[in-house]
Amino acid sequence: MSIFKIEGGIRLKGDVTPQGAKNEALQILCAVLLTPEKVTINNIPDIIDVNKLITLLGNLGVKIQRNGKGSITFQSDEVNVGYLETDAFRKEGGSLRGSIMIVGPLLARYGRGYIPKPGGDKIGRRRLDTHFEGFINLGAKFRYNREDHFYGVEKTEEGLVGTDMLLDEASVTGTANIVMAAVLAKGTTTIYNAACEPYLQQLCKMLNSMGAKISGVGSNLLTIEGVESLGGCEHRILPDMIEIGSWIGLAAMTRSEITIKDVSWENLGVIPNVFRKLGITIERRGDDIFIPTHESYEVKTDIDGSILTIADAPWPGFTPDLLSIVLVVATQAKGDVLIHQKMFESRLFFVDKLIDMGAKIILCDPHRAVVIGHDFKSILKATTMSSPDIRAGISLLIAALSAKGTSTIQNIEQIDRGYERIDERLRALGANIVRV
Repeated sequence: MSIFKIEGGIRLKGDVTPQGAKNEALQILCAVLLTPEKVTINNIPDIIDVNKLITLLGNLGVKIQRNGKGSITFQSDEVNVGYLETDAFRKEGGSLRGSIMIVGPLLARYGRGYIPKPGGDKIGRRRLDTHFEGFINLGAKFRYNREDHFYGVEKTEEGLVGTDMLLDEASVTGTANIVMAAVLAKGTTTIYNAACEPYLQQLCKMLNSMGAKISGVGSNLLTIEGVESLGGCEHRILPDMIEIGSWIGLAAMTRSEITIKDVSWENLGVIPNVFRKLGITIERRGDDIFIPTHESYEVKTDIDGSILTIADAPWPGFTPDLLSIVLVVATQAKGDVLIHQKMFESRLFFVDKLIDMGAKIILCDPHRAVVIGHDFKSILKATTMSSPDIRAGISLLIAALSAKGTSTIQNIEQIDRGYERIDERLRALGANIVRV
């Protein structure tokens, strides 16, 4: 087990380039199973969750050729579907939530797909019903082994047949899984209440470049005309919007001057404006974000003067993955903020660690917390803490970098799951952080 030791209170300066998007990579990598031809993917982030999925694909028989940093060519012409029923797969697939998205492509191309109950962040209930209800709507037969929590779907004699479906929730991974199954189904499928995040759009664009026929990309109504087969392609992953938001929050909390390079502004949605509501100055310079040094940042109240509320919502609303970062940044704002985490009931439970550091936070219930900003009048104090999940982990790291004294963060494998070489990149900006 590694830990981070961080000396806080140091102002940082310099340029940083965001990694490829974790949440896009997990979808895109699963899509390589849909074709026997070569698929080259660029800007793949070198992080634990993505590397686990690449290893899983290799164990399934996918050929993997590394072309250079962040670039890999995959070829799924000799997939061993029997691996899905081995004990090794049960252990491997169960350690990664993103593994659920291999089921759609395997069902579409090989007629069956299995997955153990997937792992991932312990942030509350994360149901899989949307995925399997979608497969059932396409004509697949569902089975579930309650003893070892093993899920499976298989084609019937009729195969997968296009249909109209209304998703019970706009699940990103659920939409991606159903889309990957539907592209090879007979006839036309419509998916209403589909997720429309940029990363889902990227998946649809990639599939279309492989020969799929998907329309409505970017909306919540997707129409998919099934095709016989898909070909190869080359695809580049977008920069990670969650990491971009993390760098914005880091710059404000540490009163640093940072330029975030090549952010793909058109795919950031409301993220810049939410940070601006906290009083953070965000300048657009071409496709870069410049954050100047902040001696203070003042929360903007609503028009009627009521307390600012920041809540998560499906795209184009504010992503839940950035609420933890917003919460920690609000601890040093001038003013008060209500954080409303609607989607996950355990994601705010890390605030006790911030309270130990001197933050003024009232946890109203599992979903809501009121943050009373210090306006840098009272600096957070260093402490020893443990990272419970990826986003809470990076939030605690930001808090430690702004705090007075030397902090220790344990269980940093959680941070490594989503952030590439974060300690090296922070040191390049002037941070005093070591991995022990």
